[in-house]
Amino acid sequence: MIYELAQLRQVYNGRTVLDIPRLDIEEGEVLALVGPSGAGKSTLLRLLNFLETPTAGIICFAGQAGGAASLAVRRQVTTVFQRPILQRASVQANVGYGLRLRGLKVDGQVDDVLAEVGLQDLARHAAQTLSGGEMQRVALARALVVEPRVLLLDEPTANLDPYNVALIENLIREQNRKKGTTVVLVTHNVFQAKRLARRTGLLLGGALVELADTAHFFNAPCDARTSAFVRGEMVY
Repeated sequence: MIYELAQLRQVYNGRTVLDIPRLDIEEGEVLALVGPSGAGKSTLLRLLNFLETPTAGIICFAGQAGGAASLAVRRQVTTVFQRPILQRASVQANVGYGLRLRGLKVDGQVDDVLAEVGLQDLARHAAQTLSGGEMQRVALARALVVEPRVLLLDEPTANLDPYNVALIENLIREQNRKKGTTVVLVTHNVFQAKRLARRTGLLLGGALVELADTAHFFNAPCDARTSAFVRGEMVY
């Protein structure tokens, strides 16, 4: 297991937004988390990326448990957010940012990953001049270039056109297949979960209602709330 979560709770201003007694994430898997807005999905991603400290419980990463994760541990985990924040710099400079922070060379790696995401011709363009889909690809390239052990994705294709959705999904699939990168994907798109994930989990009201192999999750769910969700019924 790359993650082992036990008795995890996150409370904001007296309101419990996440309460997960147990969650194990296998190294090298693609795990999709679905559920309505406000279910706790993004909060869970922030905890997995050590951006927040849980109110209670344990997050064990690669067999290590305890307090705040070290810099070495946090650099193994990268998040791509739904609305990426890019520097006022070139595409090339944005993609190489993580490498520069680590004191590594940026030349060959940046060129290679820009080619993978189809942005090599825009390398010297200002990031702020790009379309939404192109900016999302820059953010994904910035994450991939540092070769993370874990890639966390928060609605990475929301509001994108079909071309960019297909391109980004293929990049995620290939990163997992070729590099063995563990991927945790938050998505409202149940079809995307079906296409990418080996396992899928439903979060409702901060609780993990059901977690199963993706085919079983969608075709033979055990919980009535999961059944309602996959049928498209309102379960808020």
